[in-house]
Amino acid sequence: MPFLGQDWRSPGWCWRKAEGGWQRTVAFGDHPNEIDILCDVSGENLFVGAVSEPANQKTLKEICNHNTKSQCDFSDKWIYVQKESTKERHGYCTLGEAFNRLDFSSAIQDLRRFNYVAKLFQLIAKSQLTSLSGGAQKNYFNILDKIVCKVLEEHYNPRLIKELLQDLSCTVHALTKGVGKCVLVGSINVWLLRLDTIHHWQLQLHNLDIPKKMSNGTKFCDLPLDTHNTILYKFSDASDIINLGQAIPTLHMLSENRNLWRKLCLFHFSERQFSMNMVLTESGSVDWKGLYFSLQRHNPQREHYGDTLHFCRHCSILFWKDRHLGLFFKDCGHPCTAADPERALVPVSPQHFIDLFKF
Repeated sequence: MPFLGQDWRSPGWCWRKAEGGWQRTVAFGDHPNEIDILCDVSGENLFVGAVSEPANQKTLKEICNHNTKSQCDFSDKWIYVQKESTKERHGYCTLGEAFNRLDFSSAIQDLRRFNYVAKLFQLIAKSQLTSLSGGAQKNYFNILDKIVCKVLEEHYNPRLIKELLQDLSCTVHALTKGVGKCVLVGSINVWLLRLDTIHHWQLQLHNLDIPKKMSNGTKFCDLPLDTHNTILYKFSDASDIINLGQAIPTLHMLSENRNLWRKLCLFHFSERQFSMNMVLTESGSVDWKGLYFSLQRHNPQREHYGDTLHFCRHCSILFWKDRHLGLFFKDCGHPCTAADPERALVPVSPQHFIDLFKF
């Protein structure tokens, strides 16, 4: 039978033979042969020499588990979404299982899917973090680490990731300080380490300095007004229009165009919502910019992404659709049995993804 005491003979330690006798080695992170020393971020020794106290052993194990990469590294393109047991299938699919098995690590490398994954992570951080399993939570933070590294290296959409980290920081702080360990998977010390990691990411993004590219070619301000106007009409986020309008006086004039804000209102909201929040100027015309911000305060905006997950209503399968395979090999992205697979497909928004696993 296994030995359960705190004696040195209990399992879990690794020993090596030296000139002076047997010495214990400690496996930590990516350095399995590191001997008898463990340091935290500040450089203070957390573990030196022999450790015999149970509390120190527990702290060492928690830090090792926190720094070890998750083993739930799947690369599945599709999963079967099962909500109840049947004769053919038993059990059901949870949010954590779907998060683990779908290939989000590769999805963040695709610019068409990056914003989609970031928005999904933000929704999970706000309300669904405690519903994830321990492996899914570990996978969540590992992928988030890759997202932050991508932003720091490629300077892609740092504002979105800053908002994600702010929501995640508030949630983790509330769980560790207010709610307590009753709803947390794992030790409270692991969550405190995660909170420190989030603050470190926020500091890195706050100090992010995007270098200016020196080019002798045509600059953005050298483009004609028609091209500037066309670019503004491609934006679906009002903050992007305002920020671009503040860069150049010419763009500021274009960013205040009534037709531009009218198009933005028509894209995000319905005519029924217009009639309830109509804002008129002194001349009697519609103030489309004021109407947009009035509608934004009370109604959800339409979400627009380059690529999303898809759900097959015929097969109940959630999957990433590979556009290249679908173009050359007529591949619908999953083993579909429908006569016309394209008609059974439904794009899945981040909120819809979470709602699929609410029972």
